[in-house]
Amino acid sequence: MSQEYIAIFMFALMMLMLFTGQRVFGAIGAVATIAALALWGTGGQDITFSAAMKLMKWYPLLTLPMFIFMGYVLSESRLADDLYRMFHVWMGPINGGLAIGTIGLMVLVSAMNGLSVAGMAIGATIALPELLRRGYDKTMVTGVIQAGSSLGILVPPSVVLVLYAMIARQPVGQLWLAGIVPGLMMAALFILYIWIRCRIQPQLGPAMEDAHEVSRAEKIRLLGAGVLPLVIFAAMMVPFVNGWTSLVESSAIGALTALFVSVVKRRMTWKIFEDCTKQTLMISCMFMWIILAALGFGAVFDGLGAVKAIENLFTDQLGLSPWMILILMQLSFIVMGTFLDDTAMLVIVAPLYVPLVGELGFDLIWYGVLYTITTQIAYMTPPFGYNLFLMRAMAPPEISLKDIYTSIFPFVAVMVLALTIVMIFPELALWLPGYVYGN
Repeated sequence: MSQEYIAIFMFALMMLMLFTGQRVFGAIGAVATIAALALWGTGGQDITFSAAMKLMKWYPLLTLPMFIFMGYVLSESRLADDLYRMFHVWMGPINGGLAIGTIGLMVLVSAMNGLSVAGMAIGATIALPELLRRGYDKTMVTGVIQAGSSLGILVPPSVVLVLYAMIARQPVGQLWLAGIVPGLMMAALFILYIWIRCRIQPQLGPAMEDAHEVSRAEKIRLLGAGVLPLVIFAAMMVPFVNGWTSLVESSAIGALTALFVSVVKRRMTWKIFEDCTKQTLMISCMFMWIILAALGFGAVFDGLGAVKAIENLFTDQLGLSPWMILILMQLSFIVMGTFLDDTAMLVIVAPLYVPLVGELGFDLIWYGVLYTITTQIAYMTPPFGYNLFLMRAMAPPEISLKDIYTSIFPFVAVMVLALTIVMIFPELALWLPGYVYGN
């Protein structure tokens, strides 16, 4: 059997197992193990063993539980309540101001935790009820919450970019820096859309009538809530960017700073600490199993030489240009995102896509940003986008599934625009890491 057919058979078997409800790491690992044993006999078991040893020896893996713990501490201790109050009093007096403030809240929350799920939880429990109470259009604000929460996987310290770095063997620091400008650009596009929409249709986002009741002294005091995530972010990133600490040391600083802030503000209890620790352990173990399975699957692909064979299929036999292949990859991510989460998508296609992108001559740091933006789009794409069902689970009863589906289309269009801009102008993602690292 040719390399192409073996590769297609492996992917088909893996997708079949996923459709039967098997866990992602189980499906991927089982296919990798079966293929290795079938191709190379008992010697094939060394492939998965080598993958496990490679994972255990990867020192940057320690960053994963640190950032997950930091995100849970900041989420569970309700530090985001103060942030939303700040945006409430400063942005409320303009049409759509609270929705714009919600996007700002999501950017700051993303800079503190790097998880889209945490952003969704904060937005749905803090911002959404207040927006509805203030008379904002329920369809628009539902889209605002979903779009804003998706920024958590692009703005550093993004856990998704850490996973991509591990699988693609790229520097995490450069990937984080690459995500900053596109992430802020996307947030700015969201804000611009909301502002224009509410200027044309003021009834969608009425201005706060009681804004004048908040004193200037109170407004200035609340600015401290906005400084807080910047302090946490700076405490973590400045030493790392300047070369004073390693990535692992910076992640520990971030986790300890978040814990210290929650204790100082008297938001940390033993119950919250215990819950954060348990959740961190569960999520970290899940990610480790998935990465292990992906590394084993990738090792089998490397042994087959399937990447080179598939590249020849696309470029020589089908005559596709590198850009056409890249666009097809992005479309496949959107299709997979209708029934898989970001981690599953990455580990399923990384053994094929990441080496193929390198063979086609594209920058893997830049591609990591493209992958993350496309994942954001897939999160919000019907019928089974991940964020759609998270919102359904957290939204109040008056918001129907139809409202949730309808709300996301303009924001998906904004995301597609952002993806197109980054594809046309790669320097948006590559300038900052190049400047910092002198490349």
